Amino acid sequence: MSDTAAQPREEEADGADDPEQPADDAVDTPAAGPVSTGAESVVAALEAAGAETAFGVQGGAIMPVYDALYSSSINHITMAHEQGAAHAADAYGVVAGEPGLCLATSGPGATNLVTGIADADMDSDAMLALTGQVPTEFVGNDAFQETDTVGVTRPITKHNYFADGADTVGDTVGEAFELARAGRPGPTLVDLPKDVTQDVTDRTPGPASPPAGTDPDPNADTDAVEEAARAIERAERPLCLFGGGVIKAEASDAARTFARTYEIPVTTTMPGIGSFPEDDDLCLSWAGMHGTGYANMAITHTDCLIAVGTRFDDRLTGGIDTFAPEAEVVHVDIDPAEISKNVYADYPLIGDAKRVLEQLTAAVNEAPDAEAWRDQCGEWKETYPLTYATPDDEPLKPQFVVEAFDEATDDDTIVTTGVGQHQMWASQFWTYTEPRTWVSSHGLGTMGYGVPAAVGARVAANAMGEADRDVICFDGDGSFLMTMQELSVAVREDLDITIAVLNNEYIGMVRQWQDAFYEGRHMASDYTWMPEFDKLAEAFGALGLRVDDYDEVAPAIEEALDYEGPAVIDFHVDPEENVLPMVPSGGANGQFATAEDQL
Repeated sequence: MSDTAAQPREEEADGADDPEQPADDAVDTPAAGPVSTGAESVVAALEAAGAETAFGVQGGAIMPVYDALYSSSINHITMAHEQGAAHAADAYGVVAGEPGLCLATSGPGATNLVTGIADADMDSDAMLALTGQVPTEFVGNDAFQETDTVGVTRPITKHNYFADGADTVGDTVGEAFELARAGRPGPTLVDLPKDVTQDVTDRTPGPASPPAGTDPDPNADTDAVEEAARAIERAERPLCLFGGGVIKAEASDAARTFARTYEIPVTTTMPGIGSFPEDDDLCLSWAGMHGTGYANMAITHTDCLIAVGTRFDDRLTGGIDTFAPEAEVVHVDIDPAEISKNVYADYPLIGDAKRVLEQLTAAVNEAPDAEAWRDQCGEWKETYPLTYATPDDEPLKPQFVVEAFDEATDDDTIVTTGVGQHQMWASQFWTYTEPRTWVSSHGLGTMGYGVPAAVGARVAANAMGEADRDVICFDGDGSFLMTMQELSVAVREDLDITIAVLNNEYIGMVRQWQDAFYEGRHMASDYTWMPEFDKLAEAFGALGLRVDDYDEVAPAIEEALDYEGPAVIDFHVDPEENVLPMVPSGGANGQFATAEDQL
């Protein structure tokens, strides 16, 4: 966050030179020079807010903004498709810890962003989308490439804006950028009519801040913290549940301190992967539909669930009535709307995850007597390990591929995924120890997220001076096919990413459900018509490899990691392999299937 962005506008009132200009509209900031058009004001606002990178696709209505970007310090990455731009911006923000930025033109450009915006909204990822719009006088007349972008995106944004003048558009953009990261993060959007961005203005936007009331008090109520602390102290089977909000609040260190100080076992949600190191003895990995058996057993039997930064979505809870049925629930969240929305909170603590964890750590006077509980959690780890078989007469197992990559790379490697079976295997069979190393689509479950996310993650790591970090994308054949055009961007930008396609010639998760619940009728899930992805990679200008056998895995991984640029390995894996364990939709977390015949 830039210094200017952290200051409220009214503090700059004395700097105004124009007596007719309102006192809270500052005209000079160190980060923004003079402007002459609305488009230049937009770019000046972005620079002042600290934006360094943008992902987008050029077009007629957004062209004035692109022209202003020509002389900007902001690094623009032209994507192959607007959906790719939104996913890349999303992933950039996840890795960098700052709002991602994407741009598109009006009409189809804006609507192509919608999937990526909705994805960011479901996962509470900070992102600003700027869309071109037809000139104001044509709005509502069904003009060429006109869409009601504000109306379309209202349900999937934290807030969206229709820019109504060149003099104010920069302030609007600056406010939208700050709002994206204030409080509970999320996507915002500014729709930019072409006349607004083309019109003349000499007003440089002032320092930006989010709207009043959108950046809440980070501290939880003191009395509520004390009550929660007493509940934790008297627990016999306490359990921490760390969600994605822990990572977004930069609270991973505070979470680790709390759990280790009081020796409380930890499970995470899928978005919370990396908030607590999975090689720590206290860690039970992640819980939910395809979470570990031991995590789900711990949630089922805990008597005090300390949930931080999670919205208790259905993929985590299964049936609400059977979720943590014996537990008093301490729920920490920045958004009061999430408290008791799905799971009743006995001890609601509204505030910033990092600050509230610090408050709890200070308020708990003695650790709960939970040695027997920790032993029980250890026994569950031994009883329900994540395993898979590798018979000689069966094809390559996808879990083996994930573990081989994990062994070949460092702990700070960034993993992105598409959505499906490959996503589950990548989350189950990789040992995550650091936050912001797991980048995936959770709430919306967007197939095709992986490749553009790898582009965004790689650009973010490079911008942070971490070009030596590996970026691995695990994708499925169906998921890869949806956004593989972004491989051309990786080649053009010389981005060092490795894409592992776990190719089972199915939409694998659909096939698994069809076998379990639809008597094996594989309607529209058979993908035997897939192209040869290694040859496609070569056509794009990337390194392309194909692997069919176990003895080919390690050499291919080594070759891809050593290659300085984008590489694609087409791993042909067992088409009948299922993701286990599995809690059937709406089922009880403690009643998970560990074999196909239990589904």
